[in-house]
Amino acid sequence: MAQLRSHPRLIGKLRDAFGQGLCAALEDQSVVEIMLNPDGRLFIERLGHGISPAGEMKPTTAEIVIGSVAHALRSEAHEDRPIISGELPIGGHRFEGLLPPVVSAPTFTIRRRASRLIPLVDYVSFNIMTEQQAAVIRNAISSRLNIVISGGTGSGKTTLANAVIAEIVETSPQDRLLILEDTAEIQCAAENAVALHTSDTIDMARLLRSTMRLRPDRIIVGEVRDGAALTLLKAWNTGHPGGVTTIHSNTAMSALRRLEQLTAEVSQQPMREVIGEAVDLVVSIERTPKGRRVRDVILVERFAGTQYQTEIYAHIEDQRHVA
Repeated sequence: MAQLRSHPRLIGKLRDAFGQGLCAALEDQSVVEIMLNPDGRLFIERLGHGISPAGEMKPTTAEIVIGSVAHALRSEAHEDRPIISGELPIGGHRFEGLLPPVVSAPTFTIRRRASRLIPLVDYVSFNIMTEQQAAVIRNAISSRLNIVISGGTGSGKTTLANAVIAEIVETSPQDRLLILEDTAEIQCAAENAVALHTSDTIDMARLLRSTMRLRPDRIIVGEVRDGAALTLLKAWNTGHPGGVTTIHSNTAMSALRRLEQLTAEVSQQPMREVIGEAVDLVVSIERTPKGRRVRDVILVERFAGTQYQTEIYAHIEDQRHVA
């Protein structure tokens, strides 16, 4: 009860620390990221406009921000625990805060949650993906194939994942979805869905093991970034097809190599055969000077011999098409 009573005061304290400018930025749908550097300079990235200066913030004010977020997360922020990761209590945006000694002065980054769901049809209309790529993705969804969405920082992986999940909900409304994340970013309108979040004591691998007992039809992981990738692949391979995850990687083929690296963290082997069996489709999205676009879509048949057997559907501008 004390936590609930203190929440409005905590929100007010944060808003005062942010000031009108940053509070407005948090409400601005064009804002992608808000960044505070150790020198006190603020920067804001907006869609279509890149990164621009946004004033300054005093170290004492930044400490209030980081400490308040830590309090909301039922954690602490001090020199022995200088890194705070989680959801900002205003809007649920992704927050990463750092204190000395890991930085010279308080620093934070806020990745704003996408407030608008972009359907797959808009990806085609905006020339982010081709009609053929969209058709391949829709077929994969209806065929209950496992989909990995890859991309670099700020490429739009989660936004595309939300579009894929919306398509799943529309085509298979009866499916029970289990959604696992470190920070809540997945948007899901399914009637039968359960969202789970990692914590300081419960990691993604532990959540995945618990998920297997919750009777999922499809398992969705916001992002795989460690050895839990192997647990997810095994889950996909053992009667739970039709899942979705994202991975930090610049191309579709490098996403498969990244999965090899992650699985090797816990297996001492790259587990190529397991990857080739579990992963059915890799969708690579990238950020270019002209905007975001789906670089290529790869159907993965298997790993045989020394390589993955794939079929590639590249963006039409690349003029690369492998049958």
